[in-house]
Amino acid sequence: MAGNTSSPGTTVASRVLALLGAFDTEHRRLTLTDLAHRAGLPLPTAHRLAGELVAAGALAKRPDGRYVVGRMIWDIGLLAPVETGLRQVAEPFLHDVYAATRATVHLAVRDGDEVLYLERMRGRTSVPVVSSIGSTLPMHATGVGKVLLAHAPDDVRARVLASLTRVTRYTVTQPGLLDEQLVRIRRDGYATTYEEMTLGACSVAVPVRREDEVVAAIGIVVANLKRDRARLVTALQVAAQGIGRQL
Repeated sequence: MAGNTSSPGTTVASRVLALLGAFDTEHRRLTLTDLAHRAGLPLPTAHRLAGELVAAGALAKRPDGRYVVGRMIWDIGLLAPVETGLRQVAEPFLHDVYAATRATVHLAVRDGDEVLYLERMRGRTSVPVVSSIGSTLPMHATGVGKVLLAHAPDDVRARVLASLTRVTRYTVTQPGLLDEQLVRIRRDGYATTYEEMTLGACSVAVPVRREDEVVAAIGIVVANLKRDRARLVTALQVAAQGIGRQL
């Protein structure tokens, strides 16, 4: 739940941000009561501010009375430098990888101690995944996340290794084992996962470099990696090099 902003002295801006922050990938539509609860606001305050946000286009109110994020927020989000730069450069290369594999393709960056998904391409026959554009997931349980974690600052790796949560029965939760994987990722240039985020889904991912700095990761999600891992790694590395040259 978003931070409690009902205490005296909070600003209107902080209350508005609390309302917007009440939405996430698992809470895309909220009743007024749920919106107020998740934002930590009194119901009358939430009602007044939500009405103003609807009028401005930052929120939209559905016929059933529930609130959703409005088009204005989406339009503003597209102006973020990480979106307009990296995503635009990467898009044609991601299309090439998707066309060659027909598998789900991801572009992601590190957001604090999590992995943020900037782009996702998938078809009707692609393996089901839990990621979506704009969502964040644990770095230790995803292919793109492991790549970014392997190249993250020492303090980030230390925090993540100290709080490894289990997502599926295959998620790596032993700090020593994950640290060994990160060493191999830096050595081999790619990461893999085996049903660690979603049962029935495996992934392979590689870093995107701007000069010597890892600025993003791209990955593919498939049902298994037994036969095609080398081919998928090569396809991703070619795309990553192309993206890196244009950044």
